[in-house]
Amino acid sequence: MIEKILVPVLGESITEATVSKWLKQEGDTVEADEAIVELETDKVNLEVPSPIDGVLSEINSKDGETVEVGALLGTISQNGTQPSEKKIITKIEPKKTENNVVNLEIKKEVPKVFKEPEEEEPLILTNEVKEEKTDSSKKNNEILSPAVRKMVVENKIDLKKVSGSGKEGRILKGDLISMMGENPQPSERKIKYGQEERIKMSRLRQTIAKRLKQAQENAALLTTFNEVDMTGIMEMRKENQEDFQSRYGIKLGFMSFFVKACVAALKIYPSVNAEIDGDEIIYKNYYNMSFAVGTEKGLVVPVLKDADQLSFADIEKNIKTISEKAKDGKITIEDLQGGTFTISNGGVYGSMLSTPILNLPQSGVLGMHNIVERPMVVDGEIKIRPIMYLALSYDHRIIDGKESVSFLKMVKENLEDPRRLFLNI
Repeated sequence: MIEKILVPVLGESITEATVSKWLKQEGDTVEADEAIVELETDKVNLEVPSPIDGVLSEINSKDGETVEVGALLGTISQNGTQPSEKKIITKIEPKKTENNVVNLEIKKEVPKVFKEPEEEEPLILTNEVKEEKTDSSKKNNEILSPAVRKMVVENKIDLKKVSGSGKEGRILKGDLISMMGENPQPSERKIKYGQEERIKMSRLRQTIAKRLKQAQENAALLTTFNEVDMTGIMEMRKENQEDFQSRYGIKLGFMSFFVKACVAALKIYPSVNAEIDGDEIIYKNYYNMSFAVGTEKGLVVPVLKDADQLSFADIEKNIKTISEKAKDGKITIEDLQGGTFTISNGGVYGSMLSTPILNLPQSGVLGMHNIVERPMVVDGEIKIRPIMYLALSYDHRIIDGKESVSFLKMVKENLEDPRRLFLNI
């Protein structure tokens, strides 16, 4: 019996995929539900399992080929065909009939065994000589003139890379100057791959490029900024971190505060949670928070669904679970669909300020940045406070300036006084 391996239904609006790699080769034994081929779609990578126990008898779509939903990837035959293939392989063994020639070759290989210890002996001797040289060079390097020491400290020079030309191998000032004047070695990547590289973009990268360009062309993008004093949140996390972690088994992070603050502001300013469909505006009365996650293959934006119904602990747990799935390449298409508003945290990479781009068809995205201690005027006095810059990019077609500024101001107030998040004010 032969069973076909077909491209499964890939999800909403996805009609084709690229064969990323085969996890099994022709002739390999497979079990039912065992992953045998990996497909790359516009949004995620997914593994296609074997429908039955058997042997992968044929691969019809090779790595890198584009396949549509329902296309034939390969075929699997049941285990009954496997033994016959093994018999064919064993019949190749009679080629060993030239016994005389083989025996002669084996006898010729015997002297090679005696050559191996001869090669080992000089290796031991060279190691001993190197150890003696390093010991003497260390002693010489310890005796440095004040001028040499000053140059080493100021220019952060690694003495191990400098060969001394002075008496008994001592390092002189001229040795350092000559080393600093040497040209740097060419790039290893340039040597390996040449002046330029041309690599085909993955389907995920193509989709990211296409959607970002669409956002710029279709939406009236505008960004407004504000700053947040993170003292309140940082003190609350410090005071309650141990109890929170012991009770819920997860750390209290920053994202739960930002999700809560955004949900509270979205309820007051529903246009930021809306989207345009033709000549109509769709106001969404649910709050699915998308959050950007950087992976080795590119940026993905999974969704935290019904965020308004989740506690701080639930938000932290769900974000951790989804982020790990994204980084491990196990995220599903369902995890990426249905978002109404996006939070992007460039601060984890050290970004001080940015203008995030919309995740269509959404109309708003909040950009988080790094926390830096800055001087602030508090009650007429200059104090050092941990400050984060916030950026809200929005679609000016449906969100007016007053709404966008007011939305971001409310987010700021909720973050600076996190008690408001528990009082629903």
